[in-house]
Amino acid sequence: MKEGEPPHRLRRLSDEEIALWTEVARSVARRRGASLPIPSRPLAPKQAAAPGPAGPGPAAKPAEKPRAPPLAPIERRLKRELARGRGAIDGALDLHGMNQAEAHQALRGFLRHSQARGAKLVIVVTGKGGPLDEPAPLGQERGVLRRLAPHWLREPDLRSIVLGFEEAGRAHGGSGALYVRLRRGPGNP
Repeated sequence: MKEGEPPHRLRRLSDEEIALWTEVARSVARRRGASLPIPSRPLAPKQAAAPGPAGPGPAAKPAEKPRAPPLAPIERRLKRELARGRGAIDGALDLHGMNQAEAHQALRGFLRHSQARGAKLVIVVTGKGGPLDEPAPLGQERGVLRRLAPHWLREPDLRSIVLGFEEAGRAHGGSGALYVRLRRGPGNP
């Protein structure tokens, strides 16, 4: 704003804009002390918003699925310790030679078992996809498990097990392996 100019005045919202905003505002949780704008004249029944509190009510919660806990990056200090060979790896799974279905099932079982026995950090070896000078088997492509493992680790049903994951250090396989941090299991301290 330039010096000497009058301050910009906000215009009043039209009744249709208020109705639209009210509908949008009802889909999110309301902040404390916030109120919805009120139209200057009653809206036609087709435009009127449904009465009730803004935000999801008790009836809306059972229909929603619980959100999966977020993934967290592996701390820099732990990565440095692992790179120096001082970090403790509680288990390892090698997916070499498995097809996608076998690898997916093996990964899920391994992670559940590792969490149940109290493991905090495991390594999953996916491989790098084999030598590039050799042709891939008919109907297959190179590095499929390497590409799919991160997607599997992000799946909502594994979020209760997986805290975070990152590419392993060179000493542990580099881009052909993943460090996977596990959440504490229900019975583990």
